[in-house]
Amino acid sequence: MRHPRAAAVALAAVAALVAGCGSSDSDESDNPLAEDQADGDTVVVGSNNFAESILLADIYGEALKAKGIKVEYKPNIGSRETTYGMLKNGSITVLPEYNGSLLAYLDPEAEQTSVEAVGSAVESKLDSKLTLLEPSPAEDKDSVTVNAETAEKYDLTASSTLADLKDVAPEMVIGGSPEFQTRQQGLVGLKDVYGLEFKSFKALDAGGPLTTAALKDNTVQAADIFTTDPNITKEKFVVLQDPENLFGFANVTPLAYKSGLSQEGIDALNAVSAKLDTKTLLDLDSQVQLDNKDPLDVAKSWLKTAGLN
Repeated sequence: MRHPRAAAVALAAVAALVAGCGSSDSDESDNPLAEDQADGDTVVVGSNNFAESILLADIYGEALKAKGIKVEYKPNIGSRETTYGMLKNGSITVLPEYNGSLLAYLDPEAEQTSVEAVGSAVESKLDSKLTLLEPSPAEDKDSVTVNAETAEKYDLTASSTLADLKDVAPEMVIGGSPEFQTRQQGLVGLKDVYGLEFKSFKALDAGGPLTTAALKDNTVQAADIFTTDPNITKEKFVVLQDPENLFGFANVTPLAYKSGLSQEGIDALNAVSAKLDTKTLLDLDSQVQLDNKDPLDVAKSWLKTAGLN
């Protein structure tokens, strides 16, 4: 995959990781997987292993710092399967989450009818030591997205749905994170809900540079791409509609370890949620992923603009 057309993507991935891992400066833990609890005066802000999560963690952390709260970062840890356990044992205090995606993880059979219903359902399934804070209007959900070549070949447009892939999926390789292969909001649900069976699955990353590069060079013809990914517009990818709402809701929402966060901290993170919408998130993602800006710098700049610093 390290051919000329993927080189820029690969470099961007390295830059994003370096920026993300350095985003918390001297407050960062040396080992993000370490499960030691911080002292009672420190809020540990974690992030999953993709650029947007690292950016959101920086936003949360800097918003907390603006209130005089001591913050330590554990960036780029891994998937939800890892970070949820770290939240339960208190080695992470706060994590950027996506309400409907979290619900699908906790209860794959749960219906998602509204943001409010999703929030209530999550709270009923969460470990008792955890709580979901206020959701933001910003929504970034999984999608099945095809590249321009595939869209042209099968006459797929922005109004096409996942159901339109039923006859052609056996000719296509689909890519995504390893977890996408076994999740309900992944290949399992695509088969159950839409009857889609693909030629094969290629394990890549969680909607990150490896997935984007594979979709660009047609290594995969379809992939799990997040709907705020700026590469969708840049590369003329086509996001397929999901009329059965398989991918549910995905409002950006802080997930917290109850005893590790003061009311002042809760209020600071809820204030972030109130200001963060999808258009803003897409712009911030573009600055990090396309312009290669340090996510910490992007986070600080937005918080200042939003009056949250």
